[in-house]
Amino acid sequence: MLVSEFDYELPEELIAQHPSPNRDGSRMLLLNRSTGEYKLDEFRSFPTLLRPGDCLILNDTKVIPARLWGRRTGTGGRAQAFLLEQNADKTWKAMLRPGRRLGSGARVELDGENCGGFVVERRNLDDGTFDIRFDQEDVLAIMERYGKIPLPPYIEREPEADDKERYQTVYANRPGAVAAPTAGLHFTDDILAQIGDRGVQVARLTLHVGAGTFKPVSVERIEDHVMHEEPFELSESTANVINETHRRGSRVVCVGTTTVRVLETCVDPAQDGIVVPQTGRTKIFLYPPKRPRVVDCLLTNFHLPKSTLLMLVCTFCDYKHVFSAYRYAVDQRMRFFSYGDCMFLHRD
Repeated sequence: MLVSEFDYELPEELIAQHPSPNRDGSRMLLLNRSTGEYKLDEFRSFPTLLRPGDCLILNDTKVIPARLWGRRTGTGGRAQAFLLEQNADKTWKAMLRPGRRLGSGARVELDGENCGGFVVERRNLDDGTFDIRFDQEDVLAIMERYGKIPLPPYIEREPEADDKERYQTVYANRPGAVAAPTAGLHFTDDILAQIGDRGVQVARLTLHVGAGTFKPVSVERIEDHVMHEEPFELSESTANVINETHRRGSRVVCVGTTTVRVLETCVDPAQDGIVVPQTGRTKIFLYPPKRPRVVDCLLTNFHLPKSTLLMLVCTFCDYKHVFSAYRYAVDQRMRFFSYGDCMFLHRD
């Protein structure tokens, strides 16, 4: 298929620049995977759409305050580091600004008291990132104290104090992501309690969302796109919950595309619907006419035109149904992308 087939028109004013006043106050579009029928609802009704015996899969990654600022030693010029992930040798992979002036051996003193700085060890020519080494070992502590949350590029404002809480799920507990698993932003502790009260089993996995999630698709044919890698973990206990759910004929409901990517990575090649616990890195790319082998239902936000996330959503049903629903969402002035509304793709 052509990437252009996944384009749609979106008025700029529908791109949510701030979260809704209440986490669970978003609207939700319901889309039947089989019939293509859709209707407008509210996220607060989401627990009523789940059935006893279903399992709900959450991504418990935590967004790190990955943007740090400082001054270059010698020149005093300003520098910014966007930390992506820690390497095996304890260096950090990062995007640096101004990158053209920060070659190997350059040093940056960080803003903030007693936090030292970092030295550029090497530039990665394949993707333009840098490997940097900090003076202090506990880089997460520095980020928590002085860093800022890295908002997506389509949120055209500086991070505010509220973003540190709202661009984070209430169940986040494993630091490592530089972008939020945004479908989870709608959940509150009360919503999760309602879901548990309905006899739905809630299980967790981890995928640390990377900056590659915003990487545009630059090829004409989707089959030619090279997908980015992200680290993940599917525990034995969560795998058992999923497998038992399918054995009794109940539904596996994923919160967000990140959970779908993990489960479809871990599918048992010999048995659809069965997953094998794994820890590793995934670069799985899901697009039509592929279909999910493990996941029955998906709660997800609205995604960018021509994005790999939109292509993943289109594996759940006829992609024409998805685009019909998107056009309806635009007509209804729903809010799009990370801080926006959501949709629930379900089957009977």
